[in-house]
Amino acid sequence: MSASRQNAGPANLPADPLADRLGRCYASAVHDVLRAQGHDNCVLPPEIRPLNPAQTLAGRVWTVSGHIDRTKSAHETLLEWTGVLSKAPPGQVVICQPHNHEVALMGELSASALQLKGVRGYIVDGGCRDAAMVEQIGFPVWCSFFTPSDIVARWVPDAFGTPVSIGSVTISSGDYVIADRDGVVVIPAAMAEAVIARTEEVMGTEGEVRRNIMAGMDPQEAYLKYGKF
Repeated sequence: MSASRQNAGPANLPADPLADRLGRCYASAVHDVLRAQGHDNCVLPPEIRPLNPAQTLAGRVWTVSGHIDRTKSAHETLLEWTGVLSKAPPGQVVICQPHNHEVALMGELSASALQLKGVRGYIVDGGCRDAAMVEQIGFPVWCSFFTPSDIVARWVPDAFGTPVSIGSVTISSGDYVIADRDGVVVIPAAMAEAVIARTEEVMGTEGEVRRNIMAGMDPQEAYLKYGKF
């Protein structure tokens, strides 16, 4: 499965071997491992979808939150937004809780800026615009809707690097995330290395199950033999 997955983004990312290993996994396998370890509240709402379903996004999380503020001028909101882009750490995944479903929190110019500085991708519980152009440049974005409305004179950030909640999941900077066409799974920082190692083992077993079924083994026999399906 991993051979057909597309991972877009800058070629020279800051080193993060754990993120690279996670990027060779898939979200459903990571979820299964977390569930087996008693941590099943790890999946973001299904409305959050990739612009390009062929992409996989994986890495360490950096969070940002904000809110609608129509008292701000166009200059003030653009100054604040470009500050978000400036603060975003290279080699990490930005997860944004904008606390609104009115305006786009990502667009083509912002995606280009983040991609050029080495940010791995962007996940937002909110809107995106310039979707075709963002997809064309290959910057991984997951969002919950599209709109031409932007942040100008409408939205400001209010916190960086602090925990945010999306759906029932609380996400902290330093956690890890994997996102693909199945959805978005968050791995708490303290569990990341163990979960990724176990996922690699599970994927190896799943590969063996797949090969045996394709060779004609009965599915229930395969499950009983390998304990995995």
